[in-house]
Amino acid sequence: MRILHTMLRVGDMQRAVDFYTRVMGMQLLRTTDRPDQKYSLAFVGYGDESQGAVLELTYNYGVDTYDMGGAFGHIAIAVPDAYAACEKIKAAGGQVTRDAGPVKGGNTVIAFVTDPDGYKIELIQSKNAA
Repeated sequence: MRILHTMLRVGDMQRAVDFYTRVMGMQLLRTTDRPDQKYSLAFVGYGDESQGAVLELTYNYGVDTYDMGGAFGHIAIAVPDAYAACEKIKAAGGQVTRDAGPVKGGNTVIAFVTDPDGYKIELIQSKNAA
């Protein structure tokens, strides 16, 4: 068994795809539009779905905001250099909500980014990074 994808409901599909591809550097892997069921899907990720987990962005026609609730935490993404990733994300117009630095009580370097729909993304610097 393996995790295939995580589904996120988004209020504007083009805005979400732009963020995850242009700002976060993912690839748009495939899309589906289901007008009879009133939703569209876009799958984004860092590689082919057969090799790793991806994000399924779901836009429900006519819904532009969602209550985030209290159960969802964040998506975690490994990066070679969290400091450089934050600078790149900021330069692309992304919102870094916690700059890169060691986690409290430890030495793992992390940062947090917020997507246009309010989802939190944790960047975790790879241990083998210089």
